[in-house]
Amino acid sequence: MKAFKTLTSKLAPLDMPNIDTDQIIPKQFLKRVERSGFGQFLFYDWRFNDDGTDNADFSLNEPKNAGAKILLTRDNFGCGSSREHAPWALEDYGFECIIAPSYADIFYNNCFQNGILPIILESEKVDNIFSLVANNAKLEAFVDLENQSIVVKELDNATELVTYKFEVDAERKNKLLNGLDDIGISLQEADAISAYEKQRIFY
Repeated sequence: MKAFKTLTSKLAPLDMPNIDTDQIIPKQFLKRVERSGFGQFLFYDWRFNDDGTDNADFSLNEPKNAGAKILLTRDNFGCGSSREHAPWALEDYGFECIIAPSYADIFYNNCFQNGILPIILESEKVDNIFSLVANNAKLEAFVDLENQSIVVKELDNATELVTYKFEVDAERKNKLLNGLDDIGISLQEADAISAYEKQRIFY
């Protein structure tokens, strides 16, 4: 898993609460056996019209949001089924960080297991960032996991508009900083595990 330390990116706004995992990655695309390639199906029912053309009214299809690595959204993001394909699709599409007031618990944990930083900010702060994005054509955010801060600034003159601190569990933070999921944590003890297995007596 790729480590997350800092990130500089524009923000892609998705101004809807209670976005469930079936909208993030619809069920008909869960037949794939590999973990990659899900990004093309992210928010499929919203990104595309019935004839397969891009839905121009969907925010992620707006040219100004192309290439954004930070998703800005609302309460209870990732609710619904616990499918891990949701963070797979977000990561494969290019998102490395999400900012929202709250998340579904299982989705929140799955983000850390897949190299995505889900930042929790108070609703008022999220509202403010949405307003800044709506009223400024050229913005970017700098996310610093080590210092647990996010700075939103104007691109043209580098003026810092807001700086917010966020909380994150120390163990999850350490895993993300070092690019470790649960399997990676176990593999750090590979030598000790191998030594133990060799000395075991099997009957």
